[in-house]
Amino acid sequence: MYRSGIATFTLDYGKCPAWLFQRMVKLGREMTQVLIAEYGPDEFIKRIADPVWFQSLGTVLAFDWNSSGITTILTAALKEAIRGQEKDLGVFICGGKGKTSRKTPDEITNWGEKLNLPAPKTQALVYNSKMAAKVDSALIQDGFQIYHHSFFFSRGGAWTVVQQGMNTGSQTARRYHWHSENIKDFVCEPHTGIISDTRQKKALNLVAQESGKTRDVSTELVASGYHSLIKDIQLLRKHSSELHKMLALKVSSPHGDADLVKLLKLENIEFQHHPVELEDFSKSRYLEKILWQVCEQQPENYEKLLAIKGVGPKTMRALALVSEIIYAAKPSYEDPARYSFAHGGKDATPYPVDRKTYDQTIEIIKNLVQKTKLPFSEKRKMISKLD
Repeated sequence: MYRSGIATFTLDYGKCPAWLFQRMVKLGREMTQVLIAEYGPDEFIKRIADPVWFQSLGTVLAFDWNSSGITTILTAALKEAIRGQEKDLGVFICGGKGKTSRKTPDEITNWGEKLNLPAPKTQALVYNSKMAAKVDSALIQDGFQIYHHSFFFSRGGAWTVVQQGMNTGSQTARRYHWHSENIKDFVCEPHTGIISDTRQKKALNLVAQESGKTRDVSTELVASGYHSLIKDIQLLRKHSSELHKMLALKVSSPHGDADLVKLLKLENIEFQHHPVELEDFSKSRYLEKILWQVCEQQPENYEKLLAIKGVGPKTMRALALVSEIIYAAKPSYEDPARYSFAHGGKDATPYPVDRKTYDQTIEIIKNLVQKTKLPFSEKRKMISKLD
């Protein structure tokens, strides 16, 4: 079973030399053609959704190091590799890095027209692309800013998202993978097999199973109407300075205003390093404007709430904090990322090597390399990287 997930790498500011990119395009074309001929377009989409497979493909094609460039360059190389052959292969790649990522909806729409896809199907693909980007930027607040978004889809409707975020403070990048087969709910555990080399001590994870109550209460807050919701926001603003003082002193039993203790249920708050310490509840006209629009539209569930134009990280964070502090609906603050070891470690850290899976992965990729039309010398180089 191929799982999607998250992988973390060092942030690479360098530029891929032309000779290396051209080589990756050439090898990527061969590997893609063989993989699709062997397993079909839907399976190709599924493999790209597996971060370990994606990482392995990048290594085989050219990259011998673990850096952010493997995401942006490999995706660009694959997109260029199949250019002009998309209809024959049944696979389409949209988006990319920076400004190109923002063209993803238009590229999907253009392909929908060229393929004569029913309008609802094309619109659904655009929606899936936008929601994946919104979830990873607004519901998983882990300190990484999304700057790369690519959308892979097949004629049959299978799709994968590969996007990457950067954390300039730690000089690292994190890759997020999605696959249509795994999506049962966009806002509850949409990623599977999430992995990473490093984890954050605190990350607001609103897609965790444990955040279900937060999602429900957030939706109820919006349903209650703007005036009711803004009263809760104002309550937090009023007492934010007291909260910060209490948190700074790390008190376990706050003293002072009895109403404050009763209303905010402060005894349930983890005082040390709680996210409310960092939140600015000062008056924000933009936040109030968005909350007014959201309350006016009355979304029927959390996903439709997130999908509203203008709703972003600050809106979802504000609703989450009101849900927790006033209504005791605590979200998950555990980083969803996991270790990126593909098959375990030689010293059994973080877990023993899975020899069967290890051998299967190597043999599958070796088999694909052998079936390409590349010169023997090129094949030997690629296989040597696997060995």
